[in-house]
Amino acid sequence: MAVQKTIADLWQQMTGVPVAEGYGLSETAPVVCVNTPLIKEFTGHIGLPLPSTEIQIRGEDGLPTALGEPGEICIRGPQVMTGYWNRPQDTREAMTADGFFKSGDIGTMNEDGYVKIIDRKKDMIIVSGFKVYPNEIEALLMQLDGVVECAVIGVPDEETGEAVKLFVVQDATVTPSENLSVEPRGSLTAEQIQNFCKAQLTNYKRPKYI
Repeated sequence: MAVQKTIADLWQQMTGVPVAEGYGLSETAPVVCVNTPLIKEFTGHIGLPLPSTEIQIRGEDGLPTALGEPGEICIRGPQVMTGYWNRPQDTREAMTADGFFKSGDIGTMNEDGYVKIIDRKKDMIIVSGFKVYPNEIEALLMQLDGVVECAVIGVPDEETGEAVKLFVVQDATVTPSENLSVEPRGSLTAEQIQNFCKAQLTNYKRPKYI
């Protein structure tokens, strides 16, 4: 999955060197893309394809998307598997007729050929027909003071098909009480989170439940 900028920045502050993202899967033995080790700071992309490796970003119609437009990362190269052992149906679903492996990851490619991961295709949430990628919302919320961890999922909704549900772990001081339970004293509220999201996200991306 994509590396969150807040985590990469913290790593660089602590170690003095940036995170150089790479990308690969078991089916690609395993490397597909990599950043150069000469980068000076976190780039937010997974780098360029390895030599002899082709990457196409394809839409639901199976055709390449325009540069910068999200789609499924499809890979062809000498390190890509030819199929799953004794699983012909899975192989047909994973491989295209022209030999590309469909990774199940959503990404984009810029004009220089650098690839960026957005999220897993199966994690995508459809709200009133609009595509919502949990990782985008999670990366944004990690910038809010008081958020230690967060996770976004899709839940059924009668009006919109699916709705965005957000789980947040806040930075709270906990004090054991006499009955051994803990009483969180964090100041972050659901209303503050909603206001933050309202200022940063379009309506259909905003969490309905927190």
